[in-house]
Amino acid sequence: MITSSEACSRVLTLLVAVTLSITGAVAVAPTAAAAVADENEGADCVVTGLPSEGSLPTDSRLPDPFTRLNGTRITAKSDWRCRREEIKKLAERFVYGEKPAKPSSVTGTVSSSNITVNVSHNGRSSTFSASVSLPSGSGPFPAVVVLGGFGADTAAIRAAGAAVINYDPYAVGREGTPRTNKQGAFYSVYGSSSSTGLLMAWAWGVSRIIDVIEQSGGTILKADATGVTGCSRFGKGAFVVGAFDQRIALTMPIESGSAGVPIFRGIPGEGAQSLSSAYGEQPWLGDAFGSFTGNPNRLPVDTHEMVAMVAPRGLFIMDNPHITNLGPRSASVAALGGAEVYKALGAGENITYWSDVQDGSHCANRSEWRTPLQQNIQKFLLKTGNAPGAMRISSRAQGNLAQWRDWQTPTLGDDSSDTTAPSTPGTPAASDITATSATLTWSPSTDQGGSGLAGYTVYREQGATDPQLGQSTTASTTLTGLTANTRYQVYVRARDGAGNLSGNSPAVTFTTTTGGGGDTSPPTAPTGLTASGTTATGTNLSWTASTDDNGVAGYDVLRAPGASGGTFAQVGTSATTSFGDTGLTPGTTYRYQVRARDAAANTSPVSSTAQVTTQPGSSTGTCTAVPTVQAQWSTGYVIQPLTITNTATSAITGWTVTFTLPAGHTLTGSWNGGVTVSGQTVTIENAAHNGALAPGAGTGSVGFQATRPNGDTAVPSGYTCAGR
Repeated sequence: MITSSEACSRVLTLLVAVTLSITGAVAVAPTAAAAVADENEGADCVVTGLPSEGSLPTDSRLPDPFTRLNGTRITAKSDWRCRREEIKKLAERFVYGEKPAKPSSVTGTVSSSNITVNVSHNGRSSTFSASVSLPSGSGPFPAVVVLGGFGADTAAIRAAGAAVINYDPYAVGREGTPRTNKQGAFYSVYGSSSSTGLLMAWAWGVSRIIDVIEQSGGTILKADATGVTGCSRFGKGAFVVGAFDQRIALTMPIESGSAGVPIFRGIPGEGAQSLSSAYGEQPWLGDAFGSFTGNPNRLPVDTHEMVAMVAPRGLFIMDNPHITNLGPRSASVAALGGAEVYKALGAGENITYWSDVQDGSHCANRSEWRTPLQQNIQKFLLKTGNAPGAMRISSRAQGNLAQWRDWQTPTLGDDSSDTTAPSTPGTPAASDITATSATLTWSPSTDQGGSGLAGYTVYREQGATDPQLGQSTTASTTLTGLTANTRYQVYVRARDGAGNLSGNSPAVTFTTTTGGGGDTSPPTAPTGLTASGTTATGTNLSWTASTDDNGVAGYDVLRAPGASGGTFAQVGTSATTSFGDTGLTPGTTYRYQVRARDAAANTSPVSSTAQVTTQPGSSTGTCTAVPTVQAQWSTGYVIQPLTITNTATSAITGWTVTFTLPAGHTLTGSWNGGVTVSGQTVTIENAAHNGALAPGAGTGSVGFQATRPNGDTAVPSGYTCAGR
């Protein structure tokens, strides 16, 4: 007998070959392997009627997540798949920027200590990596991707039985860059002027990590049991990661603040970090969001619908009610609004919002969260628990959903009228096979239950889990992004409008051709990499040419921050043996490497490393820095704003603030400036968006948080400001 909860999972997880029961997974496919969920299960939904910015009305109430773009309301649980796709398109167009589909080539490796990702698309490529920390026991293990390594309780995650993937978002999308010159692995592929913001770029990077895990065969990490978490700006990122990749089984944002979970419409009234500040501090949000920072009521979508995009998967939102700047009241409204979709889908026990905590420190590991954290890992990643979710909202910052909506939650049908799966597709035939693509055709399925044939999904037989290779609404498709000289065994499944899945078609086996006309030899590594002419914002690189039996096509230039650590990410390409890198930060150390490419896309080993330190910026003006204590408690405080004012008679293009922390105080977070700490001395450099100040002008976007010994009431002193 199928329970209502199981029916919801069956309807919504349309492309997965298992149906989750309360206690585990029940196979419905005849093969031993289970098909992995898709990054976007509604990719085949046709979305029409997206509004233009000029046509948007003003509405202070939250948009109805159950109403389609055509004005009709969904009535069945199976309708949510395509309604979610509409919300996704709205969020991409007006909030985050587009998340591109899987690139034409994603390769990499998974080991017990590291994951490497290599991406190529439309002649551009990038590389990044993430470290892995396994729990005790024998694998394969579920894993939680931790963004930024800040604020997540990694010890509790590993103790629960999940691996930790330490992911550096800055390798994929750097902060401190202007919107017209974004940097990192994402922008190396899609262009530095891409309108996609950093949060979506970070989400793209996690999706590519999951691609590599899927391809690895599941011997170390499970491809169908991935979670994500992060705090503060990385909480914003974790939220977007989970909303935009349906392979994420558990999403756990922590204290995400403005541009994260809190509803955009509520932020101005709550006194949280303003939308203009969040938009300007870093290019987190897509470029199009700039039109809505002063009037979020015109947005056709809000974050309660991004919460709903995670449904019915696991969602555990952790929040801090002690810091108004984080918008905790607006975050609770987003959670309550999204929870209405969870309830309508019969998955109300899969969402938790928890702000009922005593410690007000930003991004602290809290004892109140440890048990629900491990229960969520057991339930959604290990699939050994069934603890229900909870709404533990602090009375200090409790939102009221009724004040924000004029819609009611419908009762969605279970589509019980159609429980018959489509017929099994015929054996696929492979043709037009190249090094990276192949065309498949098969005899079509027929609908057996009356809801109509919705489409097909192609899977690769690969062992414990079968990754999805493509989707089609017809009985043929061209697979792209395949690996050269590789054997593929694939099968097809059909689905109908009610979410019923057919059996697996017989498999077809084919082998892709060798790329580049048989050229599999990479070029030699470039040598003699040197840097010269280094200024405050740029440097010139040169090297000795590589050699290749068929000729070198070009070079990739890689850069890492600091004198050690960090991740090398591609920042440019060159057809010659030199490259000029610009847009650097004054007084900052960088490391560079170069690799060569041939016409067959073979890449050489990287060169030796060249290290440079940019010149310091010159002082050309005077300014003042005036702190305001926004909030304080027995063990910490928030300074917001730290107002920087240009007191010179001419404009300045940047500023540096220095102050002293009292003994025993520790900086735990900051925003709208680059921070360095030496002992008790703190230096804050302007961000890209708030350095230029006209005479008499100021910026109030800068702030920071610190901890202090219990009972200490001291705050920082000795603020100085130098303009340039």
